[in-house]
Amino acid sequence: MKNIKFLFVLALLLSLGLTSCEQFLEEDVKDQIATEYIYSSPAGLEGGVNALYNQMRHYNLPSGDNNDLWGNVFFLAATDLGLHRTWNTPYGSTHNPTSFTPSKWNQAYKIIDRCSAIITAARTIPMDDATKKSVLSQARVIRGELYLDLKQMYGGILIDTIATTPENINDPVEYKAASDADVYKLINGDLDYAIANLPAKPELGRYSQAVARHIRGKSALWQKDYAGAATQFDAIINDGIHALVPLAEVWGQNANHAESLFTYQKDQLTGGNTSQENLSDPNNKYRADNQTGGGNSWLGSVFTNRTYELDSKELIQEVAYGGQSLGWFYPNDYLYKLYDQTNDLRFKTYYYSDNYLDYKINVPGNPNFGKSISNPKIKYPDGNYRAWHWSLKKYHDTEKLPNSSDSWKDYMYYRLAETYLLASEAYHNLGNDGKALEYLNKVRRRGYTGDPANTATTFDLKAWTLNDYLDESARELAFENNRWFLLKRLGLLVERQNLYFRSSPTGTVSGEIHLDMKPYMVNMPVPQSQIDKMGNPPGFNVGY
Repeated sequence: MKNIKFLFVLALLLSLGLTSCEQFLEEDVKDQIATEYIYSSPAGLEGGVNALYNQMRHYNLPSGDNNDLWGNVFFLAATDLGLHRTWNTPYGSTHNPTSFTPSKWNQAYKIIDRCSAIITAARTIPMDDATKKSVLSQARVIRGELYLDLKQMYGGILIDTIATTPENINDPVEYKAASDADVYKLINGDLDYAIANLPAKPELGRYSQAVARHIRGKSALWQKDYAGAATQFDAIINDGIHALVPLAEVWGQNANHAESLFTYQKDQLTGGNTSQENLSDPNNKYRADNQTGGGNSWLGSVFTNRTYELDSKELIQEVAYGGQSLGWFYPNDYLYKLYDQTNDLRFKTYYYSDNYLDYKINVPGNPNFGKSISNPKIKYPDGNYRAWHWSLKKYHDTEKLPNSSDSWKDYMYYRLAETYLLASEAYHNLGNDGKALEYLNKVRRRGYTGDPANTATTFDLKAWTLNDYLDESARELAFENNRWFLLKRLGLLVERQNLYFRSSPTGTVSGEIHLDMKPYMVNMPVPQSQIDKMGNPPGFNVGY
């Protein structure tokens, strides 16, 4: 927890200045006075930029349990590394334009619209050159990031850089899927401008040049511009600002360290709580996320089992074991077997222990207090996934209350380890496997020794293969916002999902089932409500 230098604007400014994609397709902009304030002065534009970061935090780390959380958890967990127990079911009967959450599509276009409004206004409002470049670069990096997100998720997308205003809201619009060339031209242009004008040194709560380069490198990989990708990733690796940190610190309580390219800032004292909201009231909905410190996130609880349900005479909720949890998704057996569980320190650092002997009886008055709990496999020979399953620890919060799923821990969203791994891929495709292995083994050595400066070659990979690269990426980046998009870009998503992703509605070993991912599901379903409003144009939801 900390004081945030760049504070997000208050809910009032946000509600006055931002409208959703769905709203601007069907409703009037109701407050022109606020719009005029935000887009008529340098101070107003700075406030608008802060509001963009507020909205991006909600876009990637929404509070509570809702469709917005599901829109994020899907891409973290519904990969070849995941196991589903309950809650929403990936690739099931609801994976269609009518039933799948519209959250990502609607929110992305809402934020893009406000980015474009800021960009348009900044070009005409008198202000000093430094302020203008700052405003433009922040708005353009976010717009470029969101268009890349949309392209990765949906395939066929719209391009619209004309901001919605009270004057043009009823103008006729031709909705059509943009060409790949046009999409990447816009993305690359926005990100290249941001790279040239964002500061190199990161400041809490704002994007730096490294974030723009990281996203630009990803865009280059999608375009098979491997030289361009390598250039961007090398610039981050060699910037003298960012560095891999000791393994124990990567997902520790302090997320603002040298490995982080960007971390969403949270703070309970200045934040809100969804339990105090009336979610049926659109004027009250998401006010928790609009607070300076953000809303109460349930992300960590989603991936953690409920050990306290194994035996109420032995265990009560304890933060060290994850506290109150949900246990909706878990790392699966395929990922489990990828780790060298004796030597790879990530197995015991990024995950809670899978050994019952490490869990101690903590019920006061129990005569065996402090001794190991009973073996769950004896009581549950077919498993009880809700109470006992190998669980993710990356989002563990040592400061949350043991009887609550609510967390205000900062959320590291982009980090240098991914930069190294993507750079390794780029160099392999350039025919430079020496450099590719150097970067791949840099991450791997840290995983095996805990020390990012360790140069021992004991566990190094000797040759670069796609399978080794994917395995190492899985070990390092599992359940971060990477795997689904990586596999899709490489054309392996459907194959690997169908091989390894599993669901167990009964929460038992024998109850594990295969969920068939159809080839068309590599593109997420655009909300049918939006398709209808656009007049059902071609190029969207192909196969659905």
